[in-house]
Amino acid sequence: MQRQLNLRHEGTHFDLHAIFDDLNHRYFRGRLRGYEVLWGRRRRHRPRENFVFGTIQEQDRVIRINPALDQPFVPTWFLRYVLYHEMLHSVVPDQTLSGNRRRVHTDEFNRREREFPQYRRARRWEEENLSRFLR
Repeated sequence: MQRQLNLRHEGTHFDLHAIFDDLNHRYFRGRLRGYEVLWGRRRRHRPRENFVFGTIQEQDRVIRINPALDQPFVPTWFLRYVLYHEMLHSVVPDQTLSGNRRRVHTDEFNRREREFPQYRRARRWEEENLSRFLR
């Protein structure tokens, strides 16, 4: 199925496996095992309003990173932040709310995300460059 969807971890500019392995060792003590880290499918049209940098499917242990990030103008430290953010979802539990809703960016998640060394720099870069990913 991977070949059919053209999902892979080696991009033109970044190798997601190498980045995942380093982050896993450095921040998660190697606990994230059995995960696939892949570039998502390229879209024909860029979104107008929302841009999703990455997603995680915890039940399948798959992290997908938007292939638009595999470009030379994207700093490595920003891609590391995006991948760290998705990995963090696997260790910080969601909060169940009323009506079968859930909150994935809990106070605990946000606290741990801010511990990432490049957090402020990455958020600033995201704000300054988001328009490059939108139509």
